[in-house]
Amino acid sequence: MADSHIELPQGTLDLLILKSLALGPQHGWAVAERIQQISSEVLRVRQGSLYPALHRLERRGWIKARWGTSENNRRAKYYELTKAGAKRLEVETSTWRQLTAAIAQVLEAV
Repeated sequence: MADSHIELPQGTLDLLILKSLALGPQHGWAVAERIQQISSEVLRVRQGSLYPALHRLERRGWIKARWGTSENNRRAKYYELTKAGAKRLEVETSTWRQLTAAIAQVLEAV
């Protein structure tokens, strides 16, 4: 496919960020990169969406942030999943699977 990117459906960014952070703490740019890599370059998270989402998740207590040093020796804010965030990830994943299964049923109906 020639450079095809799909816009993220409303409400899925939080789920993707939580899943990305479940794999380990990362700075914001790395979260976006991980989502892009895991999705085989189909999903791209824009900075203008990413950082407000990270701050929203932090306010909700689902992630926590700390300052650290990045791979290229720059100061960066690292985010990691909290216990509440891990629980929320389970709920969101289950809901997503139910939703996509229901949509698939509708699309496959004769």
